[in-house]
Amino acid sequence: MIRPSQSSDLPAITAIYAHHVLHGTGTFELDPPTQQDMATRRDDVLAKGLPYLVSCEGDQVIGYAYCTWFKPRPAYRFSAEDSIYLAPTAVGRGHGRALLAELAAQAQRAGVRKLIAVIGDSANLGSIRVHESLGFAHVGVLKSCGWKFNQWRDVVLMDKGLGAGDSIPATE
Repeated sequence: MIRPSQSSDLPAITAIYAHHVLHGTGTFELDPPTQQDMATRRDDVLAKGLPYLVSCEGDQVIGYAYCTWFKPRPAYRFSAEDSIYLAPTAVGRGHGRALLAELAAQAQRAGVRKLIAVIGDSANLGSIRVHESLGFAHVGVLKSCGWKFNQWRDVVLMDKGLGAGDSIPATE
């Protein structure tokens, strides 16, 4: 089940993200943020009118996804960057794809015309493949721009137009 996140989901969200910070290269953060940090980040996304979703099995949160404006300047106001994180037990079972599909649908309803994936580590094939499966196109690789786990890491850039995308002018 995918639903909007609630403040009561923050312990699970924080634990999922901490796992990825400590053991993965999908994020270039080095120290896990606190639950209060995660609450502040979630509040910021929601204050912008953008979706912050969780995926659940029963009562347990097994993943989350959100998007936030790609850059703060007004010209970027139709472009958002997505983020998706799953509990280790949820990987490879379709939850990431379902979360990303629902995130894209809700982002489009919120006025997003371009969804951008900034994927940590070019070896992060799970994230790359889930984005490809939903029609994201590769637009570039930033080589060796992050240093994590004593190794240089790339960033893979992918994007997908939502709704009318760039086929018609944006409404102000």
